[in-house]
Amino acid sequence: IGSELCRQISSEKPKQLILLDISEFAIYNLLQELQELDRSIPVTPIIGSVQDQHMVVKILNKFSIDTIFHAAAYKHVPLMEQNVMQCISNNVFGTLNVAEAAANTEVDHFIFVSTDKAVNPTNFMGATKRIAELVCQAYAANQSTTRISIVRFGNVLWSSGSVLPRFKEQIVNGGPVTVTHPDITRYFMTISEAANLVLESIVYAEGGDLFLLDMGEPILIKDLATQMIRLSGLEVKNEENPKGDIEIIYTGLRPGEKLYEE
Repeated sequence: IGSELCRQISSEKPKQLILLDISEFAIYNLLQELQELDRSIPVTPIIGSVQDQHMVVKILNKFSIDTIFHAAAYKHVPLMEQNVMQCISNNVFGTLNVAEAAANTEVDHFIFVSTDKAVNPTNFMGATKRIAELVCQAYAANQSTTRISIVRFGNVLWSSGSVLPRFKEQIVNGGPVTVTHPDITRYFMTISEAANLVLESIVYAEGGDLFLLDMGEPILIKDLATQMIRLSGLEVKNEENPKGDIEIIYTGLRPGEKLYEE
């Protein structure tokens, strides 16, 4: 989401675009891509973590920033069940650092990218994102210089950790395609659509807003797997079609995972 936001912001000819990412590889790839799109836009890549409060404050004091899009988060549910302290440090205190620094340096807009997993969370990832939402709303309520808003949506196709790249790899390797449960559903939207709606939310933001993107109807993950197999020119192998190409197998819900999101 952060990368796609940068692409779309770049197309609007910003005065300056500042990238902050903990991953050297990710920021290198994005920088190369943005320079190929338009070399006239000054892009400043900064490698660092939102958990580093001193660095965040230093960056905001150095640059005159109008708008912050805060998309930095650990979001892979089963991994975060096993890395709880890092999940809390990054998702909660990282957000706290950026929101506090944004308010103290009088940034115009602060947009926090959240998730439907923050609704009645059953896992640490969702719980930390919900706490981060409350942090943002608390800062929105206690100052008037920075308009702080939240945008919440579901799964994003082809994003980091999405099931689609995994399904594609499994299909290329001849299967099987693994789905956790036959009844598991998720809301989906494309990366470009999600980023565009995040940008659009600025127009409506007054401070303390929580925007819910219309994700349409939830999709059965097994149907998504079936469609991907068929779009690859192959057939699903099952009891009705024992001569098919790719089998779908069910592996069971992972730690912290829900059958459906709200």
